[in-house]
Amino acid sequence: MTRQHATPLFIPTSGSAVTLAPLSLHGGDGAVLEDEIQALVHAHPTILPIGEIDPTFAGPVPICRELMTPAGPIDNFMVTPSGLPVLVECKLWRNAEARREVVGQILDYAKELARFTVSDLQRETSRRLGLGPTALLDLVRVADPTVDEIQFNDALTANLRRGRFLLLIVGDGIRERVESIAEYLQAHAGLHFSFGLVEMPIYAMPGGGRLVAPRVLAHTNVITRTVVALPDGHGLLAEDAATEAEIDPDTVALGDARQQFWTDFLQVLRLDDPEQSMPRPPRQGYIAFGFPAPSGTSWLTVYRDMRNNEVGLFLSSQRDTVGEYAMQVVAEDWETVGPLLGGTAQRTEKNGRPRIMDSLRPGPLDQAEPRAAAFAWLAERTNTFINVLRPRVRSAAADYQARGD
Repeated sequence: MTRQHATPLFIPTSGSAVTLAPLSLHGGDGAVLEDEIQALVHAHPTILPIGEIDPTFAGPVPICRELMTPAGPIDNFMVTPSGLPVLVECKLWRNAEARREVVGQILDYAKELARFTVSDLQRETSRRLGLGPTALLDLVRVADPTVDEIQFNDALTANLRRGRFLLLIVGDGIRERVESIAEYLQAHAGLHFSFGLVEMPIYAMPGGGRLVAPRVLAHTNVITRTVVALPDGHGLLAEDAATEAEIDPDTVALGDARQQFWTDFLQVLRLDDPEQSMPRPPRQGYIAFGFPAPSGTSWLTVYRDMRNNEVGLFLSSQRDTVGEYAMQVVAEDWETVGPLLGGTAQRTEKNGRPRIMDSLRPGPLDQAEPRAAAFAWLAERTNTFINVLRPRVRSAAADYQARGD
């Protein structure tokens, strides 16, 4: 059945009521163009009814329009302060074939974005905006100054790797069965996204203003898909992945230095737990050891901070997941956990969440002696944290799942 919506009625404080005339989204005089919808979404992201589609993605920060990917430009790219990407495609749908094409288009964008690293995303954002290399984080911090750089990049890395995105198509409505779109989405396995279809009627107001009345036509919070979960530090090799020649030389040099640091560290590291997977050396300022929680929602972050000559580690989790529940359980048992971790391990609070961590400043990390001291300390701390925290995360995750069965 075709959806029917009543026409808004404007009732002034004096005078007669006025039936608002919709501006055409199909061309002609006074028509609204796709570019205008993009600009509207970028300037006023709260017009998107994201809370009705998937509240996890509420409060996204608009980053840029026309973010370039190998599959083409994403109309509107946003990210939440918790590191969840939001992709918006603004289209004026004409017929069933075009509608299927636009769904396929945003899925292609999502698949390409899932191949990005945080460095790739930072690079493309900076290029699009003509700003410095920290433009992405800087924009997020304008909206939420409390955002922690390491936690943000950590979460964004995990969400990019898993394809944990919100995909929104904003247009002039849908004239085909929602079931057929769900079937089309189901045929594209591999990403773990939420999907929403938003109609964006725009009405002319008396006096020349406009009224925007967005409404959700369909959404799929949970779609059964085949998802391949990879341990942290592991990945799939895609034949069409970008080569280093396409990356800015300064970015390559920084990535090389980071990768060498973690390569050297992993050569020193010895783990007691035979079940703990060993990640590959990343090209980032931190390395992650996955813990046994569903969908990779819990891990140990081991980091280096060259600016402060600091190394450290902390238990991490994705918000509102089994992993976060497990982290809370472990933190609540600090009287037991703390002495087992030993050293200078501490339980703190960060953005309202418990944090179990330890850190050391051995001196300039680009010098041989402090670097060796950092590796020795990190190796001991990483092994101890894994020995103490990994079985507790596994147990808490099992309890959580059993409670839900």
